[in-house]
Amino acid sequence: MTDFTSKVLQVSLVLATAIVGAFAARVMGWPIPFLLGSLVATAILALTFAARAGRPVFFPKPLREVFIAVIGAMIGTTFTPDVLTMAPTLAVTLCAMMVFVVLALASNYAIFHYLGGYDRPTAFYAAMPGGLIEAVELGTQAGGNVETLSIQHFVRIILVILLVPLLFLVMTGETVGSAASQTLEKSASDWRDWLMVALIAPIGLWIGKASRLPAAPLLGPLVLTAILQSSGAIDLGGPPALLNLAQLIVGASLGAQFAKTTPRRLLSALALGCVSVMVTLAIASGFALMLGQLLSISFQTLLISFAPGGVTEMSLIALSLGVSPVLVSTHHLFRILFTVGLAGFLFKRFGNGPTDT
Repeated sequence: MTDFTSKVLQVSLVLATAIVGAFAARVMGWPIPFLLGSLVATAILALTFAARAGRPVFFPKPLREVFIAVIGAMIGTTFTPDVLTMAPTLAVTLCAMMVFVVLALASNYAIFHYLGGYDRPTAFYAAMPGGLIEAVELGTQAGGNVETLSIQHFVRIILVILLVPLLFLVMTGETVGSAASQTLEKSASDWRDWLMVALIAPIGLWIGKASRLPAAPLLGPLVLTAILQSSGAIDLGGPPALLNLAQLIVGASLGAQFAKTTPRRLLSALALGCVSVMVTLAIASGFALMLGQLLSISFQTLLISFAPGGVTEMSLIALSLGVSPVLVSTHHLFRILFTVGLAGFLFKRFGNGPTDT
């Protein structure tokens, strides 16, 4: 069997597993079932495959990026000029975000260093509430353990994606996402909507990468679509079938990453991750409650904005809940930029960042 044939079969197996998991989750009434169902199913497959084959299951990064770009384009369709009127509000919430990042970083460092026993560089960069790639790169330069950093940040994102929708389900009794028949569709979509997304997504992806934007596959198409939509150049709807497909592919790509670890290391990272995420979400909830008393923004929107998950996945949750995904994306992008900037400053200030003495 050629290497190409093997990769095709692996991708086919991952996607078939993702489809089964997505529809099973939908039948069981899970929140955002096409994302979470495919993620859980493919994670189980990835761990099983890696254990038996002795290597990770293959999943092409470009496929994930294309569908992240699709999600970005569809988020951009929700943009209206009204968002610009929220500048004074954003000034308050983004300042609060800086305080949140410092508190989360300090709390998580204590958890990973004193409870988890990680060395100081690994604990510090594992504690960063955002910027997975940047955290791993800075942590490696500072002498941290690259595998531990990768696993811990991946676990952080996965746990937030899983816990936030379930938290709303417990608190409100309402199912989040397509399980509740929520879509982006403003009117009946047709082939022209599909065609526009097919054109805008790759162009926006290229713009995002060429401009070196953070979260480029998501932000490039998002900004491009937002500009076109708000200027009246296009009137793009959000085909629900396309959003479900994009969630399924992104969920499958996330689940496939579990093959990069071992069950024992994953359980350890999950245990520490649960403590870290619960503490961070408690801090985020405190900020959401406090800011909700001062501003005309709902607790739901603020909690999703402060929850330290991935930009793409938290934007999907925002879409599912019917809150402004553009507003949520703005907070998450700022959180990542500030977190990475703060860590970069500390890295330069202290040479190799926090080190063991």
